[in-house]
Amino acid sequence: MSIFAKIFNMNNGKSGSRKPQSNRSGKPKAGGPKAGKSKAGGSKVGGAKPFQKRASQGQGAQKPNPSARTFDKKPKVVATPKEDNGVMRLNKYISNSGVCSRRDADLYITSGNVKVNGEVVTELGYKVNITDVVNFDGMVLVPEKKVYILLNKPKGFSTINEDVISQENVLSLIKNATKSAVAPVGRMDKSTLGLMIFTNDTNLIQKLSSPEQRSSKMYQVSLDRNLKYEDLERVQKGIYIDEKRVFVEDVAYVENQPKTEIGIKLKASNVKLVRALFESMDYNVLKVDRVMYGNITKWNLPRGSWRFLTDDEVRSLQQG
Repeated sequence: MSIFAKIFNMNNGKSGSRKPQSNRSGKPKAGGPKAGKSKAGGSKVGGAKPFQKRASQGQGAQKPNPSARTFDKKPKVVATPKEDNGVMRLNKYISNSGVCSRRDADLYITSGNVKVNGEVVTELGYKVNITDVVNFDGMVLVPEKKVYILLNKPKGFSTINEDVISQENVLSLIKNATKSAVAPVGRMDKSTLGLMIFTNDTNLIQKLSSPEQRSSKMYQVSLDRNLKYEDLERVQKGIYIDEKRVFVEDVAYVENQPKTEIGIKLKASNVKLVRALFESMDYNVLKVDRVMYGNITKWNLPRGSWRFLTDDEVRSLQQG
């Protein structure tokens, strides 16, 4: 079973529920639920591809070509870089304290607003030890450990900024994860579901929120009626939203499900564009569920639950 089949099969169960354990072949163990549609009307368990390749007009559906579907490949493992025994660049030290990004830190350094152990430092690339005293624009900095949290957001929670976090704020779902002040990467309205990343790493937030960022996101979209083939082709070729063309990496019907269920993959950081694409063609969007962020999936992460990202996952986002 491909990793994407697992993701979409997980969506078919009730929010927060776990699927029966499977053996290595991907088929249910003896005594488990029989293959077929789940109670929630989901796709068959075992071997189903999440996206059904677009068929030519007048022809039946074709099987996906693995060689042409780069997102079906197993993510490449990135080697762990060697640490430098607590020694780091001054701009990174400043960024780790949360006051600004590395780029902005360089500006403060070159303008003479940073002192190390009482001495003004204007050299870019200057390295400090974790035990050094760094004074930034009159304030002594304390570098904070970076925290990276992945949440499978349920419906009904917003990402608004509040001095006091309410029960409807998505931050209330991760309040026990860390004492650090973390912020979401991007925004989601109450009706949007799926993966969200929270961190106190301002550099990563800026990187992933930039229009030039390269991390792909995959969504499962539920519509009020079947998506016409010609409309699916329109999305693939690019639709103009607010006079800007929105490019998608792939879009297809979700295999073994009604043609109201669409899988779409794109790099745009604004999740509202996903809904706008279909609404521009007069479809009502019933649900938008982000099922993949870069190489990170929500497999084994029930709705409303969170976990910390692994070091490899963080590096993949930083390098993406």
